[in-house]
Amino acid sequence: MPQSTSPTGRSTAASAAAQLPSMPSTGARSWRDYALLFALACCWSSTYPLAKLALDTIPPVTFISARSLIAAAFLFAILWIRGIKLPTDVKAWKLFATQQLINSTFPFLVITWSQQYVPASNTVVLASTTPIFAFLITSLITRHEPATLLKLAGAILGLAGTIAIVGLDALRGLSSEIVAEIATLLATISFACATIFGLRLSEYDPMVVATGSLLFGGLVLLPPSLIIDQPWTLHPTFEAIVATIVMGIVSSALGLMLFYVCLGRLGTLTTNAQGYLRIPIGVGLSVLLLGESVPANLALGLLLVMAGVAAMTVPAERLKWR
Repeated sequence: MPQSTSPTGRSTAASAAAQLPSMPSTGARSWRDYALLFALACCWSSTYPLAKLALDTIPPVTFISARSLIAAAFLFAILWIRGIKLPTDVKAWKLFATQQLINSTFPFLVITWSQQYVPASNTVVLASTTPIFAFLITSLITRHEPATLLKLAGAILGLAGTIAIVGLDALRGLSSEIVAEIATLLATISFACATIFGLRLSEYDPMVVATGSLLFGGLVLLPPSLIIDQPWTLHPTFEAIVATIVMGIVSSALGLMLFYVCLGRLGTLTTNAQGYLRIPIGVGLSVLLLGESVPANLALGLLLVMAGVAAMTVPAERLKWR
């Protein structure tokens, strides 16, 4: 983040967290900003293939709690090295808790349940619709950020690409797979809300936000994990353990840090555009790690999705859509 931070991780620039801040004034965006966006897409695209590997022998609640606590411990060690302490005020932890609930705990509980019934590649595609919901919420409700014609076109193209990849088979009947896919799609609305609410956390160091949020999420789910799953009775495979650790460090820890950095530098809509980038990366990882098949309509869908990425990330502030 461009602001300097105190030992508690709070920026020296005052911010009104009680109200939704407007689009950050970042000036001209450089290739480094978009490199950060691509790095975020790479971190988060690995989430669903890794989760699929872990969920074979680790139940959803225990899996989410474990990966959150692993990520929090990793980030806490970095904060300790940097000499930064977590804030102790109630206001900060209320913000961390709210952000964690809507950005991770609730949607990932839904998605990890869904992944027991659908391929990882389908989950990657469905979760990439977050930018569409963020666009609708931003344009119709919060209006805190310009919604241009190009971004509207990008949202439409991204949706078309998603439909092309998933196919029309889901419309032929209601099954456990279709219910799981719908649940995943609904979870993305929570992700979209989190990208908007996350702007209220711009006064804190991104690593502090990520650490506090993950620590809260992991501790909240720890009691249910101990009661329901009784982790000491589980027999996870080596592959599942490695997947959980890698997901905690790469997808959760590094991913969340990059997420908050991108929010501050690029704004809500452009940050959400990385959801489209996750499609080809995530589908590729699903094929490589899980041996999942690639549907015939994948090529068309990827072309549409890439067009959507370009439309949503090219600055065109003069073409405001009302």
